[in-house]
Parts: sequence; C-alpha cells; structure tokens
Amino acid sequence: RRRGPNVIGYMGLLQPLADGLKLFIKETVLPTNANTVLFVLAPLCTFILSLVSWAVIPFSFGGVIADSQLGVLYFLSVSSLGVYGVLISGWASNSKYAFLGALRSAAQMVSYEISMGISLLNVCLCLGTLNLTDIVIAQLDVWLLFPLLPVGIMFFIGCLAETNRHPFDLPEAEAELVSGYNVEYSAMGFALFFLGEYANMLAMGALTSICFLGGWLSP
Repeated sequence: RRRGPNVIGYMGLLQPLADGLKLFIKETVLPTNANTVLFVLAPLCTFILSLVSWAVIPFSFGGVIADSQLGVLYFLSVSSLGVYGVLISGWASNSKYAFLGALRSAAQMVSYEISMGISLLNVCLCLGTLNLTDIVIAQLDVWLLFPLLPVGIMFFIGCLAETNRHPFDLPEAEAELVSGYNVEYSAMGFALFFLGEYANMLAMGALTSICFLGGWLSP
C-alpha cells in the first residue's frame, strides 16, 4: 500500500522532517537561461537574513544574543532587507511568472512595512526605549495591547502581509503565477525559501508577543 503521511513515524509526526530531508537530498535543477550565481545566492540571502533577525529577540531577562539599545530599529532594518532576496530570485530565474511574483511580493512587503514601523514607533514613544528587553519589563503591570489596541491590530495585520499569510497571500497566486517568485526553484533552494519564510513568521510572532503581550512576563 501507499505509505501516506500518517504512516511515517508515530501518527505521522516525522512526515515534515522526511519532506524536508527529501528536498535537501534532491538534485538542484538550474534553468537554462538563468543567472546561475544570483539564482543560487537568492535563497541563501533570504534564509540568512531571516535568522539574523533573531539576534535581538529576548527569550528571558539576559537570554538574548545581542541586547542592543536599537533592537527595534535593527529588527525593522533586517526584515526590510529580505525583499532583496525575493527580487533577485525573480530576476535571476529568467521567468516571467517568477518575476511578476517577485514584483508582487516586494511591493506588498515594502508597503506594509510602513504600517509596522508606525505601530512600533507608537510603542517606542510610549515607553521611551528601542530596547526589546526594556519593552518587556515595562509591561510588568499591564500589557501594551490594552492601551494600544488599535496599534496592536494594525501591527498584526502588517505582520500577516509581511509574511504572505492569508488573506495577504497574493504574491503566491497559484491560479495566476503558478507559485510566485520561487516557481523555478527545486530541492535545497526551494526548501531554503520556505525555511526563511517560516523563520520570519516565528520572528514576527515573537516580536508581537514582546511588544504587545508582555513577552515572557505574565500580567
């Protein structure tokens, strides 16, 4: 019988690991007229930038890689650089579908970063700091979500658009652009794009928790 997703491991729990391993051991297919160097570098750029943004995310008091006084500014700067990997991948693929998907994704990411920046500016002005650890400590008595509810909602919507989640998944547009900017990618490049995308989702969730839900502290 066919070994479906509920067969690999206990109740299919190992299926995601098996899928990821399968992608990494497959052959990377390079399009005929693609710019090979940029085509290979684009997913690496996206993945590395998504990991670098975690440097200023505090998991506890002192449990942070780089406790920068400009943590909010650093996070916004690094997350905005992710658009370059998307644009490079669309252009280097030499595919009109990939290029159109890259333009859509870049336009959406740049547009909604403005609303995210304004939301975080409100938080920083209220607390008088750009340090993410200080922002968490300042919420010991009350979460910022309650006094800044409209700002929190605007930031959450911006996070959804920044990470291409539903209903802001237009850059993928399966019906029109097949898959978006990564349509020509396979194997490791395809896996790195999705690893970077999900690392960004986790980072945005962590930043939302830190800025509006008190981080590791209870109210």
